[in-house]
Amino acid sequence: MEGLFQPMHLLIIFFIALLVFGPKKLPELGKGLGEGFRALKEGMKDQPAQASTDANATKKPEVKS
Repeated sequence: MEGLFQPMHLLIIFFIALLVFGPKKLPELGKGLGEGFRALKEGMKDQPAQASTDANATKKPEVKS
């Protein structure tokens, strides 16, 4: 089992975060991270639609001779 996020690694990261932030601050930190990831995911979902409308808005009108 190779990789960065092995179960033992996650436990070590959790205990270090518990020591640094304390048991009262840790749930608030987790909530903030979750909201941030959720906002990022929604922003990534909206980005392609917004990019296509921006491309159409900056498109020069065609001139017929």
